Amino acid sequence: MARRYDCNDATDRKTGLREAAAAVRRGELVVLPTDTVYGIGADAFSAEAVGDLLEAKGRGRNMPTPVLIGSPNTLHGLVTDFSEQAWELVDAFWPGALTLVARHQPSLQWDLGETHGTVAVRMPLHPVAIELLTEFGPMAVSSANLTGHPAPEDCDAAQAMLGDSVSVYLDGGPTPGIVPSSIVDVTGKVPVLLRAGALDAEELRKVVPDLEVAS
Repeated sequence: MARRYDCNDATDRKTGLREAAAAVRRGELVVLPTDTVYGIGADAFSAEAVGDLLEAKGRGRNMPTPVLIGSPNTLHGLVTDFSEQAWELVDAFWPGALTLVARHQPSLQWDLGETHGTVAVRMPLHPVAIELLTEFGPMAVSSANLTGHPAPEDCDAAQAMLGDSVSVYLDGGPTPGIVPSSIVDVTGKVPVLLRAGALDAEELRKVVPDLEVAS
């Protein structure tokens, strides 16, 4: 039976964050608010939990799960060959709606899907999400919807789709925006905008002028 906590209530929020972190440690799934849409999250280092996440969404391994982190410092243990331009993007837009695709450390024992040695990583601008990520650590997080359905802007919509496949729902009210994060590939010499979302190419080029846009 899924449990739901009102994160606008201080007591419920504290309990909910504790229960959500405990659930993720047990390999279970949680739903959390972010600065874009609601996400469904799991332990990034548990292949079984990530598999359950993909199954709950009806999503294949060919669409690997991004990873959310609570601090830019966490990047040091996750990625390699991270360029100066990539760090400049982090400094300018994190926490916020920018996802960076980088090469992950080859020593990491995780299975996020067919990533081909990369990871899509982001630090969200939402206090509940950051508190959970700070408490637990890196989490595999995807939008909390069934594949092919709209990404949920509130907890009700997420719960209606995912039901008891999720152990804990953290209800933070409606999300601030429904525009997805922009995705920039920083694995090469020049950053490449793969998806324009909350940040367009013009805004990103103020920080990395040689940004290219994928065709």
